[in-house]
This record gives sequence, structure tokens and C-alpha cells, in this order.
Amino acid sequence: MPADHISSFEPVATPEEAVERLIELHDSAIEAQRHALEHFFATGTAPTPLERSRFRYPELRLDYRSTSVPPVKQRAYAKFQGPGIYATTITQPSFFRNYLLEQLNFLVRDYGATIEVGVSDQEIPYPYVFERGDELGRGAHSAAELAQHFPTPLLAKVGDEIADGTWIFHEGEPRPLALFDAARVDYSLRRLVHYTGSDWRCVQPWILLTNYHRYVDQFIRWAVGELADENGPYTRLVLPGGVSIERGLDGSAVEEAIASSPWHRFQMPAYHLMRKDGQGVTLVNIGVGPSNAKNITDHLAVLRPQCWLMVGHCGGLRQSQSIGDYVLAHGYLRRDHILDGAVPPEIPIPALAEIQVALQEAAVQVTGEKGEELKRRLRTGTVVTYDDRNWELRWSQERRQINLSRAIAVDMESGTIAAQGYRLRVPYGTLLCVSDKPLHGEIKLPGAANAFYERAVSEHLMIGLAALDILKGQRTSLHSRKLRSFDEPPFR
Repeated sequence: MPADHISSFEPVATPEEAVERLIELHDSAIEAQRHALEHFFATGTAPTPLERSRFRYPELRLDYRSTSVPPVKQRAYAKFQGPGIYATTITQPSFFRNYLLEQLNFLVRDYGATIEVGVSDQEIPYPYVFERGDELGRGAHSAAELAQHFPTPLLAKVGDEIADGTWIFHEGEPRPLALFDAARVDYSLRRLVHYTGSDWRCVQPWILLTNYHRYVDQFIRWAVGELADENGPYTRLVLPGGVSIERGLDGSAVEEAIASSPWHRFQMPAYHLMRKDGQGVTLVNIGVGPSNAKNITDHLAVLRPQCWLMVGHCGGLRQSQSIGDYVLAHGYLRRDHILDGAVPPEIPIPALAEIQVALQEAAVQVTGEKGEELKRRLRTGTVVTYDDRNWELRWSQERRQINLSRAIAVDMESGTIAAQGYRLRVPYGTLLCVSDKPLHGEIKLPGAANAFYERAVSEHLMIGLAALDILKGQRTSLHSRKLRSFDEPPFR
């Protein structure tokens, strides 16, 4: 790093001052590059080297110099593994203000860390300085021409080495402060808009993932009912395409807004019910398959959600199960293969006690059943996740593995979502509903399926939502130490 960049870092007295300085530096860098782009579009004049040097992300550094044993803290995050300098580049600090303040306040209070803020060497790629992207070039300049004069997204600079534990420490350089740096976060923020059809700022910290559109219908119905409660905590429902339903909207206007949402244009449409306190719920219809499941969770993870839960359909593998029964996954036989390099199948994916208990308590609340009565409908066990929807055609090869795993259900997303939660340190859980029994001749037929959907989807969704309500009161314990490694970055 050049000497002028070392000297550009300045100490700040408090976390609040640090965040304000990050906002100032980020806004200044974005504005400088926007101005340079506009000037280039208008005159064809490229930015000078001095002007381009302003197109950089701010950097946050913490210095922990204690020579004693670090304090023992029960929380899983905001902890130093040892003395040293820790750093990360930051994007969108205004949006991440509360998250940054939470991490910094813990680290300053409990460890006496000092904070410095400055300008990094990491350039902000030009596609990230405009909100929509259609502002770029006005059709007059190609991407190749812009890349000659402005920073571009470089795949070599965007990766998950920190999250995957493959980063290499070099003596004299800072250690990672967070799992994702600014370029990786910006990359995912734009992908979220593309896949979900809504502004990434709308994504709420409590996330439900589903693999069937009927859950969306039920979610919208429930959300509209919540908005009708004048004393309720929810304020707005945002649909794909930016369609917004505000509290107090009359029935016909609500129906018109729902009908106008172009959800079908997006691969994984998302629906966001917002609360006054920022603790709302997002439902994403991720569709079918482990590729979609990995894709969306790769991007959601940069927002550092409180948790994500899978609520979808599965095939029941036991004769004792009935259509409409629930499966609470406590283990996963991962036959999806998509994460074999990052999290090899032999790495166990632990069940998180807080989420398991919350899902079971929610089932009691919603169904009114408990004890043996609930056990007849809700079974805990291993879920097999495949990358092949027609795995039944390979039953002779798969039979032994399923038997050895004692699996009770099969799907195409849950194991991937759990492994991604483990890998990216986002608490996870799975509650599935049995929609067919492929090993016992009960396959999905149109008539039987429709009857099942009408009866089961609403109750299943309400259990997921009730579990999130329970977990909202357990945020500190929810972020389990099971998800943290021995050389973990301090930030959650």
C-alpha cells in the first residue's frame, strides 16, 4: 500500500464517529465517479489519474493490542481471536449503520479496540455507482470503452476466500475484519435486484425460503391482513417490480397492486413485509433445485440476515407418514453436490438448537397439538437433498445410502440451504411438508395435490412465521458458536 494511503487513515473516537466518516467517504467516492462518468458521457473526456484515485471504497480498521488473555464472551460474534490489526473495505455504510454500530460497540467496549477509518486501494466498479444501471452510457459508449477509463468488476477481486477459510495471512498485513469486503457485497446487492425483482434495501433480516408459488399466495394474504391492523407493527408490503402496498390502502387498490406485480419476470421473486423496527419478514420463492438455493443464499448472506428458514414440500420416505405431515430436519444427507468443494459432504452440518426448538414450539402454537398427537404429524429426522429431480429412476443405486442415513424425507433444496447457512454463518433451519410418498405409491396426482395444497400450505406457512416471531426474542443466542471457526473474523 502506498505511503500516502497509510497516512490517510485517521483515528476516530467512537463507533458512531467511525460510521459517519465511512458514510462521508463512501458518498464522496460515489459522487466523484458519477460526476466523472457524466462528464465522459457528455464530452468523451476520461478521468485523470488523480480523479480516478478518488473512486475507492472506504476502509475500516480495528487495532486490538491487548497482551492478556482475551475476555471470555458467550456470544458467537464481535470477538477477537488475538491481538492485531483487522480491516475490511465498506460499501453502503448508511444502510449497514446499525449492523456496523453493533459490531463496533461490542469490540470497543469489551476489548478496548481502537478504530481508524481511511481510503482503501480497492476501486469501486463503475456499474455500482448508479442505482439502476441503465444510466450508463446512454447507448453511446460500450462497456469495453468504459472499462478503459473506469474501474470494472474483476472476478479475481471478488471471492469467498474469507468465508471458506482459504485466505492466506501475510505478515504485516491486516487480518480480515468481516466475511465479505465491499466489492463482494456490491456484487451480491446487484444480483439480488436481478433475481428477486426488488430493491435489495427491502430485504428483511428474517427470511423464509420456499420452493412453491402457493406459499407466496398465502404470504400475501397474511401480509395484507397484518397491514389492515391499525395497531400492528407492519407498515408496508413490497412485491416484485417495486410494487408497494401501504397500510390503509383500500381493498380494491390492494387487489390492483397485487395484480400489477410482474413477479413472473424474475427467477426468484421476493416479497417483503416491513416493520417499524426494521425486523420484518422476507419470503423468497427460490424455485426448484440446489443451484437456485446456493445462488440466492450466496447473495442474501452479504446482508447478514438474522436467519433463513426453508419451508417447502418434500417426499416422505416412511410408510407411517401421511400427506400433509411435517418434517423437522435435524440432519442432511447432501446428494446435491453443488457445495462439495466448499463444504465437502463429510463435513457435518449441525442442527441449531434454538431454531429446532422454535419450529417445534411454533408447530404447537399453530396446530394446537402437542405430545403424542403432534408427534404423529411432525417427525424429526434426516432429509436427503438431491440435484436430480428424477432420483426415483436411480432407486436401485440410491436405496442403500437412504437406508444407512435413516432419512425420512427427500427434497432438492434443504441440504444446500443448511450448508450455505453453515458456510456463510447465517442461522438456518428446515420445516418441510410431505406432499407425496414416492416409495409407497402415493405420487402427486392433480386432484389429490390440490386438496393437499388447500389444506396444508396456509398452516405450514404460519408455523414458519410463528417460529420467526419466537426467534426475534433470542437474537444473541440464535447466532450459534457452532457456526464460528477458530480463526473467525470479528464481525458477525
